[in-house]
Amino acid sequence: MRHETKKTILVAGGAGFIGSHLCDCLLAAGNRVICVDSLLTSSLRNVLPLQNHPNFVFIRHDVCDEITIGERVHQIYNLACPASPPLYQADPVHTMMTSVAGTGNLLQLAAHQGATFLQASTSEVYGDPQEHPQREDYWGHVNCTGPRACYDEGKRAAEALCFDRFRAGEVDARVVRIFNTYGPRMQPNDGRIISNLIVQALNGDPLTIYGKGEQTRSFCYISDLVDGLIRLMNIQPNAGLPINLGNPGEFTICELAEMILAMIPTRSIVVYKPLPQDDPQRRRPDISRAKQLLCWEPKVPLVEGLAHTIAWFDATLVQKPFARAPNRRHCPPIVRSG
Repeated sequence: MRHETKKTILVAGGAGFIGSHLCDCLLAAGNRVICVDSLLTSSLRNVLPLQNHPNFVFIRHDVCDEITIGERVHQIYNLACPASPPLYQADPVHTMMTSVAGTGNLLQLAAHQGATFLQASTSEVYGDPQEHPQREDYWGHVNCTGPRACYDEGKRAAEALCFDRFRAGEVDARVVRIFNTYGPRMQPNDGRIISNLIVQALNGDPLTIYGKGEQTRSFCYISDLVDGLIRLMNIQPNAGLPINLGNPGEFTICELAEMILAMIPTRSIVVYKPLPQDDPQRRRPDISRAKQLLCWEPKVPLVEGLAHTIAWFDATLVQKPFARAPNRRHCPPIVRSG
């Protein structure tokens, strides 16, 4: 990135799994990064390596409260919201308000600053979809009163806020719908399927599969997702449309468990538990729009991304009584695309 294109960029939720990787990329490109995070469900450990970087600033703040920044901000990424069911269901009212009031506050900041705004929405806006794969013009099948509604409906409301401000000419707002993403820095207790299975296998615990394990997911490695986020933020002109970002490769949960068991020597067995309410049965993105508008598609295959994710958990988990991760020398390098 040439010197004249460097920007001051605010990343809300920047100490989270996705947000911290985004901060790394933006700083590596020569930008100034203001990381805003309440640390309610994220970890300061994710951004501690950046604390002495001359272009990095950390502000502990809950976006549900109004925020002012005493310098010019060119771009705002809003990733501020718990994204796994155990975390967002722990305080569902706060989850909903983070998506609605928090997004409203950040949109107001973007309007005041004249900043481009990117809203991190989710594939959960499609609910338990009756259309497969999911295209952006599908309106979804969401239980608006169920235990997942605080997140699903909160994100749908946040999208509405963004497009209303965009249509009014007040904010250059872009919306990305993120499908299942994985990689280093996932929290071991976040309840997501990949982190659950890896941690259980490394600890020698039973691998928990809900239902029959026939439900499907599509898993996108973190470097691919971050590349897509940056492309969407910088594309001109703004298409004014939501864009799916995810890996269209579709796997059953049983297939995922088999891959992880093949990669981690472990004594773990598989146990089956009842399927949670409103858990989606099939999930796969149609990424035609991202290919056309962003020239983007994922590059990291699941087996390669899993190897790096397993290696990271193996290095960071304290308790690993029965197993060790594969030799890291055999993990192909991950290279972020430009």
